[in-house]
Amino acid sequence: MTGPWLIAGQRPQEPAGQRLRELIRRPGIVRVPGAHDGLTARLARRAGFECLYLSGAALSASMALPDLGVISQDELVHASRMICRAAGLPLIVDGDTGYGEALNVMRLVAELEQSGAAAVQLEDQQLPKKCGHLNDKRLVPAEEMARKIDAARRARSDLVIVARTDAAAVGLEEAIRRARLYVEAGADVIFPEALSSDDDFRAVADAVAAPILANMTEFGRTPYRSAADFERLGCKLVIWPVSSLRVAAKAAGELYSHLAETGETRSLLERMQTRAELYEAIGYHDYEALDATIARSAVPETPQ
Repeated sequence: MTGPWLIAGQRPQEPAGQRLRELIRRPGIVRVPGAHDGLTARLARRAGFECLYLSGAALSASMALPDLGVISQDELVHASRMICRAAGLPLIVDGDTGYGEALNVMRLVAELEQSGAAAVQLEDQQLPKKCGHLNDKRLVPAEEMARKIDAARRARSDLVIVARTDAAAVGLEEAIRRARLYVEAGADVIFPEALSSDDDFRAVADAVAAPILANMTEFGRTPYRSAADFERLGCKLVIWPVSSLRVAAKAAGELYSHLAETGETRSLLERMQTRAELYEAIGYHDYEALDATIARSAVPETPQ
């Protein structure tokens, strides 16, 4: 998508799930940065990325809420639609625990497909859920999670199903057992959360007959690795779910502190995106040209 999403010819023709599957089938690891709104999605696309991730933690934080499963399904779907419209890239959406049981999962799948998303990620925690890199996480029985995955499989038309397991906190063997069960239930991709060593990643990749997604979140339990490192460990996708929000929030906080102290922003101009750069990023002039074209249309006179 290079122009306004309002023009039908600018919209991707292939279903988003199909486009994500094509990326996964290609050689090499799929690099997936997080995007929590339309502008970050556009910027990621302009940088050359071909797939995006919507993190529940990043979306919650952007609303000044904790990542405890307190945002609503409607809020998640709204953000998904905004990001898909802005970038036109396959989007993996963090669906947390599915917003309820099997029927709730089926509705979530239907809503996300209508929003243009490529994949839904479901996890095997109990509510209130936590960030996967915190302690005292509580898991649902593996069979209950498998039923949710089966429900998602039944409800989808094209959506890719990513099954996240937080069972590594219990033990790697349990994480592998659950991953295998989730693949049998219909998961297309396995996301083993909060693995702490190269050997753990290799063990999961060797034991599970599905693409493995790695989470390279900062300040967590997983040691810092590059995309190339994860590829060598057998992973097929890697996400940086909250990185853009962390950088943006840090910069905004510094701006507000400086403005409160000095009452001016001129000294920060070099750290700002210019008006021209913003307009280029959002395609302002493309929309302006489209509007001008419509405005120039002649309206036939009504016969008297």
